[in-house]
Amino acid sequence: MKIGVLSDTHLSEPSSEFKKMIEFHFRDVEKILHAGDFVDWSIAEYLSGLKELVAVSGNMDPFKIRKTYPQKQVVELGGFRIGLIHGGGAPFGIESRIRGEFDDVDAIIYGHTHTPANHQSKGLFFFNPGSPTRSFWHGTTLGILTIGEKIEGEIIKI
Repeated sequence: MKIGVLSDTHLSEPSSEFKKMIEFHFRDVEKILHAGDFVDWSIAEYLSGLKELVAVSGNMDPFKIRKTYPQKQVVELGGFRIGLIHGGGAPFGIESRIRGEFDDVDAIIYGHTHTPANHQSKGLFFFNPGSPTRSFWHGTTLGILTIGEKIEGEIIKI
């Protein structure tokens, strides 16, 4: 199972560049997970028109998105329980803070920092796809999860 993962799109509308990027990189994914900060409803609408969209809201999302998507949720994919959350506060220590938000999960996908993460820590897989539109230091990125006998992540630099 191949899953497209986004966070922190921070767009007021789906630009032609954004559409080309998503349609190219997510052409063969089964679902799209978005870890919050769409910033505009049109982004959620566009993504859900392509594939099944599973999402949470972020701190920069307007009321309509916050009303539609929870702040956190657990998704079951390929026999794994995956926590999906935006996160908040300072980037330093974010994984320790979000770890406490979920019980009995195999992985946590998060956003907020715009910094990609793809690693195991104390038996838990953490994945942050970064941001496809706003980067601080690492360039623009998005992610792909491959779920088989284990969960594997790939950060794609755009």
